[in-house]
Amino acid sequence: MAQRWSLITGLVLLTAATAPAHDIITTAITWDREISRIIYTRCASCHHDGGQAFSLMTYEAARPWAVAIKEEVLERRMPPWGAVKGFGDFRDDQALTPEQLELITSWVGGGVPEGEAKDLAPDPKFDQPAQQVPSHGVVAVSGEFQLRKDFSLDGILPKNVPEDSAFQITAEMPDGSIEPLLWFEHYSAKFAHPFLYRNPIELPAGAKIHGVPPGSTVLLLPAVPASTNATLTP
Repeated sequence: MAQRWSLITGLVLLTAATAPAHDIITTAITWDREISRIIYTRCASCHHDGGQAFSLMTYEAARPWAVAIKEEVLERRMPPWGAVKGFGDFRDDQALTPEQLELITSWVGGGVPEGEAKDLAPDPKFDQPAQQVPSHGVVAVSGEFQLRKDFSLDGILPKNVPEDSAFQITAEMPDGSIEPLLWFEHYSAKFAHPFLYRNPIELPAGAKIHGVPPGSTVLLLPAVPASTNATLTP
């Protein structure tokens, strides 16, 4: 009898040792309610079936990448915004907010729970029109540059910027004040896009543009009525 119980106990321990481990859930944050909304709005434009990168459209697809997702977003490598967040105020900013970073960190650290299907975010749409930027009145800047006339700056478009560049662009006003414009960091031409300000920046004649290295070129985009906009390819 003792020998039989020893055999049973051994089998139980062996089963427990070889059974797949399950994450211990310690967070109320779920894929369906919070994380899918972040992924769909910030990542899915590339990370979907047929997109530029592997799909993150479902819990099953994203679950194996959970730790990697946390590491990439905390290091600001993803989403590939290409600039330092907070240096300039952009209406098309795709970088994650501190609150979104905290949600992802808590979700991964708390056992990556899936949640309930009823909370899942609606599927994103991938047929959004291309961003519209002016095709006329654009000013190319390479090296130090001084404006000859007033300029209402709507955004900056990289035209010739080396891979993984890191440099700050500022505007020095005639009164000596400095306006931060754009700080490139981990820039990649593969994800080239215009950096469009939330509100136009009024640059008076005589303002100096600093920080664009010789050999690099960025385009200053003028603020114009939407009816006259045209697509400009980076």
